[in-house]
Amino acid sequence: MKKTLIAAAIGGLIMFIWQFLSWTIIDTHRPMQNYTPKQQEILDFLSNNLEDGAYYLPTTPTGASMEEQQKLMETSMGKPWAEIRYHKALNANMPLNMARGLAVNILVVLLFCSFLLNNSLEFKGILASALVFGLISYLITEYTKQIWFETNSIPDLIDAIVGWGLVGSWLGWWLGRK
Repeated sequence: MKKTLIAAAIGGLIMFIWQFLSWTIIDTHRPMQNYTPKQQEILDFLSNNLEDGAYYLPTTPTGASMEEQQKLMETSMGKPWAEIRYHKALNANMPLNMARGLAVNILVVLLFCSFLLNNSLEFKGILASALVFGLISYLITEYTKQIWFETNSIPDLIDAIVGWGLVGSWLGWWLGRK
């Protein structure tokens, strides 16, 4: 059990460090956060017109009939659309968010270790399993969202493959030792 907890703690830390590098120094996610010189005008408009929440434009109000939804879909084809996640105030509690992110990474690696411990895998098997796990997690989340909302999910694919490749290498070495 001690070996598994060490594996999860260090594996979670490795994933956390990769995510930090990916979002900051390497700046992999820049295409997902484009700049516009009109950002203040847009924010001013949104603050006067929206409450906190997520919006998809155009859409119908709750309770609209299937016919109304279909008509909006037809009249909207080929026209602009947007997804908006709006918040009235930026409240980035960096220490708490980082602690939560690290805790989630450790938990996920611990869950992955529990899967590995039910199998007798050597280094290559553990690394391959980690890469498959990373790819599955990407496909079922970010890629599925990309299909429907035309997002740029390549940065998330890079994170899944590199992050889980690093974690798989660590776990393959640590758990594969006799």
